[in-house]
Amino acid sequence: MSTDHAHEAARTTNSGDSYDNLEPALRELAGLAPDDPARARLRAEIIARALPLGEHIASRYNARGVEREDLVQIAACGVVLAVDRFDPALGSPFLGFAIPTVMGEVKRYFRDSTWAVRVPRRIKEVRQQVAAAIPELAQRLDREPTARELAAHLDTDLHEITQALLANNGYAAQSLDARTPTDDGDVTPAIPADALTIIEDGYALMEDSITIGPLLSALSAQERAILQMRFGRDLTQVQIGKALGISQMQVSRILARTLATLRAQALNEEHATQIA
Repeated sequence: MSTDHAHEAARTTNSGDSYDNLEPALRELAGLAPDDPARARLRAEIIARALPLGEHIASRYNARGVEREDLVQIAACGVVLAVDRFDPALGSPFLGFAIPTVMGEVKRYFRDSTWAVRVPRRIKEVRQQVAAAIPELAQRLDREPTARELAAHLDTDLHEITQALLANNGYAAQSLDARTPTDDGDVTPAIPADALTIIEDGYALMEDSITIGPLLSALSAQERAILQMRFGRDLTQVQIGKALGISQMQVSRILARTLATLRAQALNEEHATQIA
């Protein structure tokens, strides 16, 4: 499930109580002493408000050979972990931390309980470390961490990190031709293979942002400003030149050089990942 879809679910599952409003309560919770009776009550209230997010994430894993009630319980455990581990002092939104935390718990359940193929024990161990590290790094970076960042954080070989991430495909196998009941109670069972024709734009955007984010941060302030004005605000090169006090020719040269550099670095990054 893409983060955008989870955010949308958070806003629509309970329209009168947005998860975006949990940060004040979480800050209040962090300020209470562990033995303060008000802390337990506030914690329970926050968890109750966040539980629908876990239910929505659990629903994304229906028809995979696991009972829905079990998935909801696992996702609820993820919600509790997210509430207990969230650090409001870091300034990141709760959803950005909670979503990967809950999804990590659900995926860990599949990993530990429903392997369809043999996965080396070492890779399973690394996968556990990765699952725990992703929410922490996601909150710190305000985005999903790359494989290289996970390897550096865990002081683990990049190849093992990559293999651990790929091991997610080792869950219980299911026939693509098997018919399963639809969520809306349709009398005509759905064929899982039909879902393969659905294109999720959010995945491509997420992959692009993960690749290009670190590269953009390495640019100069002027180069980033030119890119933002050209592609973010759709200004012409003449307008950009006037705004920055340089000629249109200089804007053109800087833009061409910057795009060429980003393209080359992105291709090298992709090539290195494929080799790994």
